[in-house]
Amino acid sequence: MSSIWGSNIKISLFGQSHGKAVGVTIHDFPAGVKLDMKSISGWMKRRSPGQDLFSTSRKEEDSFEILSGIVDEKTTGEPLTAVIYNKDIKSQDYEDIAFLPRPSHADYAAHIRYGGHNDKRGGGHFSGRLTAGLVFAGGVCEQVLEKKGVVCGAHIKSIKDIEDKSFDLVNVSAGLLRELRAKDFPVIDDKVGNKMKQAILFAREKGDSVGGVIECAIVGFPAGLGDPMFDGVENKISSLIFGIPAIKGIEFGRGFDISKIYGSQANDDFYIEHSKVKTHSNNNGGINGGITNGMPIVFRVAVKPTPSIFKEQNTVNLKTMQNAKITIQGRHDPCIVKRAVPVVEAAANIAALDLILGDKRWIWT
Repeated sequence: MSSIWGSNIKISLFGQSHGKAVGVTIHDFPAGVKLDMKSISGWMKRRSPGQDLFSTSRKEEDSFEILSGIVDEKTTGEPLTAVIYNKDIKSQDYEDIAFLPRPSHADYAAHIRYGGHNDKRGGGHFSGRLTAGLVFAGGVCEQVLEKKGVVCGAHIKSIKDIEDKSFDLVNVSAGLLRELRAKDFPVIDDKVGNKMKQAILFAREKGDSVGGVIECAIVGFPAGLGDPMFDGVENKISSLIFGIPAIKGIEFGRGFDISKIYGSQANDDFYIEHSKVKTHSNNNGGINGGITNGMPIVFRVAVKPTPSIFKEQNTVNLKTMQNAKITIQGRHDPCIVKRAVPVVEAAANIAALDLILGDKRWIWT
């Protein structure tokens, strides 16, 4: 399995949903960085399950243990490995459906790819549980980025067809991003957020699920980071984002809507302000030719409805090779979007640090 990502900083995710633990190893992280463990724990709590009716009832504290790469709370430059132990496991929920692939899960594809040897309990290595390690890595990366004035934050842009306000592509501020990170239900308009909560609970009551869109921004990035063609900023961010289970789409700036306007409307024209080059609009999301232009990087990701629902569905029996029915048991999120917000932010942090470490103009101490 390829669960390793990165060029200038590398992360490797390990573990299974119902195994002993999940975790991450971070390679090539700068040495001498004093880690704020309380801040990292805050990141983990935002993603952890079992906190309210909008998530699964599986309760995991997501406390972490750092096994290597740190001495006296400072990074050593050696591989930094953290483990998050699984404590609330009910693997018996999957015994009756071992050969019944769950619709829209990786069960069937993984069965073919790995000859049936993949861990089927809770999705195994394909589970969203693996994102706990990703969030740890993002929380660690944030502590370097913040010192350089780079801030990342996100909000729930929509749940089903209920829409929150959008970021101001030109003027999104670090203050707003930090404010959203502090919210239990991260939306710009709390009244809209209440409607979203009602939609999630309605789906839960029906044994169904809903998806949504997360909008993320990175501010404080200098111009000139990234490379053209295959190693651009969009490429790096997208490759990490698609490592998050349930993500089915991504767009930058105006995204697909930019195709509906004239070039004269789409172009971000330049001007000088206080000896700094800026653009009046930011339809391209802060990126031109795969390289940052100094404006906020803004992107949105589509999160599909949680595929584990309690309604009866059609499937096949891989042992008898006959059509079958499946009714999924266990504990599942009626909507994964809220818990995915810090995961998207973490992915953005990792991509941002990878880009900055690859730029020789930046000196890290």
